Parts: sequence; structure tokens; C-alpha cells
Amino acid sequence: MRGFIPGLYTLRHGAIMNDDPRMRGFSRRADVDDVAALIDDHVAPLAAEWAELLAAGGRVLAADMTARTDVPAFARAAMDGYAVIAEETFGATPTDLRTLRIVGESLPAAPASAAVEPGTCVRIMTGAPVPDGADAVVPVEQTRKEQTGQPAPKLREERRRDGDASVAITAPVTPGRHVGRVGEDIKRGTVVLKAGRRLRPQDLGALSSLGFPRVPVVRQPYVALIVTGNELLPAGSKPDGYKIVDAATPMLMQLVQRDGGKLLTGAIVRDEKEALREALSVAATRADCVLVSGGSSVGQEDHAPSLVRELGELSIHGVAMRPASPAGIGFVHQKPVFLLPGNPVSCLCAYDFFAGRAIRLLSGRHPNWPHTKVRMPLKQKIASQLGRTDYVRVRIENEQVVPLAIGGASILTSTVRAHGFVIVKKNAEGHAPGDPVDVRLY
Repeated sequence: MRGFIPGLYTLRHGAIMNDDPRMRGFSRRADVDDVAALIDDHVAPLAAEWAELLAAGGRVLAADMTARTDVPAFARAAMDGYAVIAEETFGATPTDLRTLRIVGESLPAAPASAAVEPGTCVRIMTGAPVPDGADAVVPVEQTRKEQTGQPAPKLREERRRDGDASVAITAPVTPGRHVGRVGEDIKRGTVVLKAGRRLRPQDLGALSSLGFPRVPVVRQPYVALIVTGNELLPAGSKPDGYKIVDAATPMLMQLVQRDGGKLLTGAIVRDEKEALREALSVAATRADCVLVSGGSSVGQEDHAPSLVRELGELSIHGVAMRPASPAGIGFVHQKPVFLLPGNPVSCLCAYDFFAGRAIRLLSGRHPNWPHTKVRMPLKQKIASQLGRTDYVRVRIENEQVVPLAIGGASILTSTVRAHGFVIVKKNAEGHAPGDPVDVRLY
């Protein structure tokens, strides 16, 4: 956390201040950009920790990784063939052979004991050390057995036999040909990966080749989820009577994992102020970030905003966006707390705009949207309102963007049917048919 000081953060454009005791409803709503600015100003990557190499995939490096050795650390063959002095093959053709005596064999991790001298060569396998004296490798396809004039057999099938102690070269090679040089891949002292990089599979391979058993990474944030509602049944339950099943937990679990966090869940909390107070206090103590799903609006059972204010600082409540306008953000024990609406589409929207940004920052990732983005023309218009940001679910049909819904905060299947979403910014009244728009793919 970058020096958060309660009571000092004021929003632009006349939005509510975090310490206004007279706040009623959403007569003033914060701008989406102001919420993002608040997050960026007060959320920073967590401290570094060591992670085992095999468990570091997807984590963010906390320090530069510098090569402690060359890769490869020895000159090695890039082909099956014969290690030679290149000059001795010059002028070789299928009708003007250059014959060399075989004095040894070099295999991976089993180098030849003999050095290559003028008139000699060493049989060698791909990846095996190039023997002293040799400066090139002749591929087996460019050799013949001297006695028969036939192509030399494949090296993996060949064994030393009487009369098989020499080989004829049918084509020349230049110095260094088919030889992997020392440090050809990675030079000792090179910064291979810089701090802030999210580790990909090939990055782990490079670190392994350099002999790193562990790597310093940004600690994964623990994200506590508090789901509220007297009407809710646990995720995966069968709907019963007037009860509805919790859709937030499985959805948010995947989103938090996507953004580099670890979700901590508990039992559903009833819409009772003291029960929520205890859950919020415990969560802010144990986790790096808290998500509260439900109870974020201004109804008589919406206790979350007032409790965040009592326990810490309610920075923003109410955002000029559709859906998810009841979203909010505050700080308890200097941990960010995100108020996510209970309606599932609003919950998804508020998470992606705000909570996901904070979790990515905590985990050391770039805060911007992680979705793949494509740009295509609209098939139908999108209507919006100046001063409000809209989150529009869309489908892509015949290389055109078809809007599905802007409202309908409780219709989760609008996101299931959608291929992605379009963000209509506050300074636009929508988009006309044919306008190119950016679609972020789910």
C-alpha cells in the first residue's frame, strides 16, 4: 500500500468525498476513471518471496535474473556426424573424397578421450561435446564408408568393427559449422529476464537451463470473499422455493485466479449488521484484499457501505456506470475492500473494472484489462448517456459486432451468450452502425 492516509482522498468532477456523513443514495456518482486512479494511487505489488521453479509459472518476477553460467557451457554438436578440422574437408566432393581415421566417439555426457589431430576425426552425436582439436562437424549424410563406397550407416546403429576405422567425406564444411558455441544461447552475466515479467513456460525452461532451483517472485495476494444474502444457497445447491443459488463465488474464484490471487471463501453471511461486521473485520485482518458481494446499495439491509466507513474508510460509493452503479471501494486496516453488487452481471462488471485491477497490481501484474481485444464494425447501434460508462455485452457474427444488452444486471446468461463486451466511455452517446469498436473477449 502506497502511504494511504484516511480522509485525504477527494474525487474529481464533484463526486462524493469519502468522509461525507450526509451521503444519501447516489445523488452524485464517481467517475470510472477516478476509481481507477484511486486504485493505482493506493495499491502496490506485495513483497517478494521465493518460489520453487516448477511452481513459478504465471508468477511475476520480483528481481532481475542474471545468468551465472554460459548456455551451452561447452561446444556441442548440432548434428549427428563426425567432429573434424574443417580445413581438412576443403575441396571434398562425391568424386574427390577426403578420408579421415576415426579415433574415438563423443556421446552426450560422455566426451571422447582422444583429441582430433590432422588426418583424424571423432564420431559424434547431437548434443555431445566437440572434442579438442575439432572446429566443425560433418553431418553423417555427407560421409561414406571408405571400403564399400556406400553411405555411412546411421550413427545410432553403428558400432566399431574391423575395417570400419575410417570415413570418407563427400562435402566440405567451414569452421564452426554444425557446432553450438559456448554461450551461443545465453552468455554468462546477461540479464535473461527482468523484474516485473510474468513467467511463461519458455521462461521457466531458460531459468532451469541456468540452474535456478528457485526464483524470487511477487507474493500472490490472498483475496477474501464475503457473500451476503438471506436468500442465498451455497454454490452448486439445487434451487429451493424462493431461495436462489450463489453464482458469485464460482465466478469470482476463476476471476481472482486469472488475475494472480488466491481466493479465501467462507460461509454465506446473513444480512445482519453484526454478522457482516465480524466477517469484514476478520477478512481485512487475514487477507490482502476483500471482496463483498451483495449488500452494497442503499437499502435497509445494505450494511456493507456503512460498515466499511465505520471500520476504516469508504472512499467511493456509487459509480457512474451501467451496470454496477452501486459498486464501491474503501479501506479497512489499509486493505482495499471492494463492494460488488449482488446481481451477477453487475458483480462481474464491477470486479473487472475495479477489483481485478487491484488484484493484478498486488500480484505485480500490469493493471490494465487482461482480455484479448479485437476491433470490428458494429452491426447495430449502441445507445448510451453522456457522463456514464456502459458495459455492453456483444456477440460477433459475420465479422460484425451485435449488441446483446447494456442493462439486465441479473441476467447472467447475457454474458454466457456473449463473446465479449464493449465499453462505451463517458464522453460518448453510443456508437452508430458501422462504427469500429473494441471488443474485449471473454
